[in-house]
Amino acid sequence: MALRNHSTITEFVLTGLSDDPRIEALLFVLFLVIYLLTMMGNLTMLLVIRADSHLHTPMYFFLSNLSFLDLCFSSVTVPKLLKDLLSEKKTISLEGCLAQVFFVFFSSGTEACLLSVMAYDRYAAICHPLHYGQVMSNRLCVRLVLISWGLASLNAVIIELLAINLDFCDAQTIHHYTCELPSFFPLSCSDISINNSILICSILLHGSGNFLPIIFSYAHIVSTILNITSTTGRSKAFSTCSSHLIAVILFFGLGMLRYLMPSSGSFLDLLSSLQYSVITPMLNPLIYSFKNKEVKGAVKRTLGKYLHYCTG
Repeated sequence: MALRNHSTITEFVLTGLSDDPRIEALLFVLFLVIYLLTMMGNLTMLLVIRADSHLHTPMYFFLSNLSFLDLCFSSVTVPKLLKDLLSEKKTISLEGCLAQVFFVFFSSGTEACLLSVMAYDRYAAICHPLHYGQVMSNRLCVRLVLISWGLASLNAVIIELLAINLDFCDAQTIHHYTCELPSFFPLSCSDISINNSILICSILLHGSGNFLPIIFSYAHIVSTILNITSTTGRSKAFSTCSSHLIAVILFFGLGMLRYLMPSSGSFLDLLSSLQYSVITPMLNPLIYSFKNKEVKGAVKRTLGKYLHYCTG
């Protein structure tokens, strides 16, 4: 019989990434380095954007929110992963599992919305440069960010309710390193067909609702760039949105497929999860700073002020 309201099941066992202690030790070092780089990179972006007045523009306002989200997104799963890599028994409480589910969807959902908003910002900057200041006003930027957070929160609450109302029997092993719904749902002895349908619909609506505006924006951006006669002008226009395009591909590439495809507990499942929840938050600050002269200049100015303050 189903155990109502999870009265008996209080924790789950995670299979993790490996059961070989030597491999786990290597993975611990690897993911610790990745996590530290993620923290340092995104904190640096936040501090530089805050400190340098040259970056007080809509594009960098959205980027600072993205950096903050990447800090949160990475911190939802990586610290627990690091702890488990040093533990013989990898367990997570029911409450901890549900919390992970909520914050993963909240962080990733908000990031999807922000990437869509940033695409619109690039569209306004490239396709309507003379009216950019009027279109992307400070009030509109704040509203777009608040809407992004609000929509993601609503989506996360809906999905959380799907998990809270499940009943569990004897199966307690999650074939993953974290609590992801595709691996979590099969443990339930309830009928999860409706839950799966709602989950897929929610992901499709939220994903396509953010991805389609990105496609629309870039269709107009490409059309505008192709009409620019100057090679230098084309190169400059493309460079302003190339970083964002790479971030979109990394985020949407395997992230949506992970939740739309049935969970198999395979290495590909683990790899796709690691890619969008661990690797992408580390890469985003590198992507937005590596080819960005404004960010590089801001970093140099901020470091110069700091060194001058310390030596003075």
